[in-house]
Amino acid sequence: MKECGTIKKSSRIVSRLQKAGIRGPVQPAVFFSAPVPSIIMNESDEAVRLAVSLMAVSARTAPKGKGNDSLVTLTVHKTDLPLLSQAMTRFGQDHAQPIFIRDAKNIAASEACLIIGIRGQEVLGLNCQGCGYQCCADMEAACRSTVVEGSPFSGPNCVIKMADLGIAVGSAVKTASLLNLDNRVMYTAGVAARSLGWVEGCSVAYGIPVSVTGKNIFFDRS
Repeated sequence: MKECGTIKKSSRIVSRLQKAGIRGPVQPAVFFSAPVPSIIMNESDEAVRLAVSLMAVSARTAPKGKGNDSLVTLTVHKTDLPLLSQAMTRFGQDHAQPIFIRDAKNIAASEACLIIGIRGQEVLGLNCQGCGYQCCADMEAACRSTVVEGSPFSGPNCVIKMADLGIAVGSAVKTASLLNLDNRVMYTAGVAARSLGWVEGCSVAYGIPVSVTGKNIFFDRS
């Protein structure tokens, strides 16, 4: 490192004091110029990445019916959020759903978004009739005959898989809350993720955008 010119000036002052008969343990002040880091890391970016990863872990380890895991998770980072936001706006315009356009603004202003989807048409063989059909085989047959392109979600769905999705979403937002990460559950983001083909095989999906700001961006919305 290179010494600043201040050290020369300080040495001259000490010399003059000594000539004037002033003695003492006066040492010249030494200053060094510190190199400026070439890359300044944004700590909040790293914190968000870690926090969303932990949210995904919470969703993955949440209880599942019969221990059968049909969950799909995807983290949408800041660079890809505009794609998700645009898809939400487009869906809202095409289907006259203003809440999609409102939520799209939130997504665009977020730091990241965790998508949690479920392959809800996978059956468990319980024949519980919670889906409205007499048995799992009847529901599977109905799924094959009711394919609708461009719909928000696909149905019918296993009621136990829907419960699994709800528990996973709740587990993820619990973790976000523990980490003081502002968040909001948005089915609109899940619909857009499905339309983009990001959660292949999922019949239902939700999005959980997160934010790190001085004021929660997910309230006072218009």
